[in-house]
Amino acid sequence: MNRNSNRYFEDPVAAYTLLAPHYADLSSRRERYLRAIEDAVVARVPAGSNSLLDIGAGDGSRALSIARESGIQNIVLLEPSLEMAAPAAGIVKVWNVRAEELADESNKFEVITCLWNVLGHIRGVQSRVRAMRAMGCLLTPEGKCFVDVNHRYNLQSYGVFPTAARFLRDSISYKSENADVTATWKIDGQSISTYGHVFSDREVRNLAHAAGLEIEERIVVDYDTGKIRSFAFTGNLLYVLRRPPIVSASVPHTS
Repeated sequence: MNRNSNRYFEDPVAAYTLLAPHYADLSSRRERYLRAIEDAVVARVPAGSNSLLDIGAGDGSRALSIARESGIQNIVLLEPSLEMAAPAAGIVKVWNVRAEELADESNKFEVITCLWNVLGHIRGVQSRVRAMRAMGCLLTPEGKCFVDVNHRYNLQSYGVFPTAARFLRDSISYKSENADVTATWKIDGQSISTYGHVFSDREVRNLAHAAGLEIEERIVVDYDTGKIRSFAFTGNLLYVLRRPPIVSASVPHTS
């Protein structure tokens, strides 16, 4: 790649394949945020959990860290880029498929993670719903699924006026495509770009509902400092999801 070049990839997997050698450096730039998310996940992992599926796992380092701190032994990484998953390929099981293509329901996991806006690199509402449904199908009845997304109305990241303009536009005429963006990473004076999507809270709740999942908790995390915030517009959003409890039909008592 020539210096000062700008390469755009329609397929995010192709972009991440090119980013693979730089992934550790890119992660270090957001270390405080990423670590805060990991801490929040570990604190909420169901007691006694022993299986974890990480969707969009990258090099696997975050899943391995969460599993180690939670005492989880059975780890599966879902990462469609062979180059991204290469560091972990000989350590744990790797599924080289896309999240929206998941179909194996014979495996069940007590913990499922989909972190750092992985959901935002899945193009189109229906594909995102398919990915979320797959998570629900692979989750054990008592398990928890953790998803963090870039928040469309994050004043800290996007500024007051652009965020206000987004909110006004969405209030007048909301379309999912309004929240499609170009994700760009700068490496040594060069840039790699691909499709991305940033989310409103309403959109995530609609996705969860369509996938048959319940939101147990929403946590707001400052993208710069990693601090937990009280108001949604001051950070990105981490959701704790679960399958809804099964309600047994009551049988009328007869004497």
